[in-house]
Amino acid sequence: MTDQQHPAPTGRRLDLLADCSACFGLCCVALPFAKSSDFAADKNAGTPCRNLQDDYRCGIHPALRDRGYQGCTVFDCFGAGQKVSQHTFDGRSWREDPDTARQMFDTFPVMRQLHELLWYLTEALDLPKARPVHTELRRALDGIEQLTRRDAAALIAADVPAIRAETSELLLRASELTRNALPGKKRNHRGADLIGARLKGADLRGANLRGAYLIAADLSGADLRQADLIGADLRDADLRGADLTGALFLTQSQLNAAKGDSTTLVGPGPARPAHW
Repeated sequence: MTDQQHPAPTGRRLDLLADCSACFGLCCVALPFAKSSDFAADKNAGTPCRNLQDDYRCGIHPALRDRGYQGCTVFDCFGAGQKVSQHTFDGRSWREDPDTARQMFDTFPVMRQLHELLWYLTEALDLPKARPVHTELRRALDGIEQLTRRDAAALIAADVPAIRAETSELLLRASELTRNALPGKKRNHRGADLIGARLKGADLRGANLRGAYLIAADLSGADLRQADLIGADLRDADLRGADLTGALFLTQSQLNAAKGDSTTLVGPGPARPAHW
């Protein structure tokens, strides 16, 4: 569940936005969490969160951050919750049909990963410079979408790591085509350990920051336009005054986990988090 209002998306992305009203609180039940700075208590997978109400809504949603559940405000299922609840299990909840609860809980994280890939593929298809790989991107998107409509057994048996690897290569090609069209030399920090790095005002336009660890990094005033941020860890990164206009594969979860303010430029797409 997230703590912002989404902009009004169109097309395929409408199905990739979380709709908690159509979900049986799966993120609050199926997933585990450990007591930490992100969660105020331990919870095992398959055990309902102590804050989950009978109507599947969070009893402390307006005060999640104040009550120590910052992790909940960062998590985004990309619409997987309602897909599993309403399509895979035909609207039968784990409370109403306990015999299928475990299968539902096992299906949810698989669906979540597939929906995340659909989100990235949809964005890549919107990149004009990536047109040379649009056919392959569309084929991959259609294949994953068809998989998400299969039954729980097929989803649980899916080789998600292989699907992710194949999709990642396509997304990288789309990213390179887009970033290589920009003038000048681009930095490559793919997978780099930049925890706490001092990158204030850095020129990172078109940089490869895929999978980079930017936890608590100072990116204030940095130019991150068209930078590839897929999988980058932006927890507590300082984005005040940074320009993320057109940043590639930037998700709402990443913004929610970071620190920004009214001077942070995010452009169309992800919404400015309410806590900034």
